[in-house]
Amino acid sequence: MRGLENKRVVITGGASGIGFSTAVRFLDEGAKVVVLDRDREAGEKLPTELPGLDQFIPCDVSDLGQVQNAIEEAIQAVGGIDVLINNAGISLRHAFLDITREEWERVLGVNLNGVFYVAQTVARHMLENDGGVILNMGSTNGIMGYQFYSDYNASKAGVIELTKSMALELAPRIRVNAVAPGFILTPMQKAEYTDEMLEEVNRKIPLQRTGTPEEVAALFAFLASEEAEFITGQVYVLDGGEIAGGVLS
Repeated sequence: MRGLENKRVVITGGASGIGFSTAVRFLDEGAKVVVLDRDREAGEKLPTELPGLDQFIPCDVSDLGQVQNAIEEAIQAVGGIDVLINNAGISLRHAFLDITREEWERVLGVNLNGVFYVAQTVARHMLENDGGVILNMGSTNGIMGYQFYSDYNASKAGVIELTKSMALELAPRIRVNAVAPGFILTPMQKAEYTDEMLEEVNRKIPLQRTGTPEEVAALFAFLASEEAEFITGQVYVLDGGEIAGGVLS
């Protein structure tokens, strides 16, 4: 993608899944990459798994103090931040009536509060310097209803509206967009779905398969690049056509 070489990129939740594949993609594009993740054990393996990675910083994005310290460390490591991939998230599969207060607060704490904490901290830095790009991780769960994910759905709907509001307030110096994947085969997805469940999912997707983390990473790379300089305030769905239809489809 045009304009990503030497860009300073921070990726939250970058030690596995979509975040890891996104780190691979930006490194391939010649960017300088810093990964934040609360999984210290996975993060400490990254220098071997991601040759060229500039820094791994342990951080729980639901903790504002940790976020502020981690972003300051990232700025010191690479000299600033041009692109934020606000990717960290968690999911718990529970019926609505079974969700506990602790589980609700945990999911919202990471998926919505965490996105806000990281975005606000990074945006303040960007506005003091040369601006930048912030890309938030939404989901098709934030656009339509899914059973057994009420807390996750609510958090992702919040991310989508937060993204639009940020784009309005931070323009023209910061572009803000959200990516809303459907079923992407990540370790988190594999932990929640049996092979039989995934086969049923695939039958409902027009393209007859789940997506890959690399496909999401490619969209992040495009939206961060100079190819997308007139794009802000948008939500980009990649779901194999899953939500294109309705009850009659």
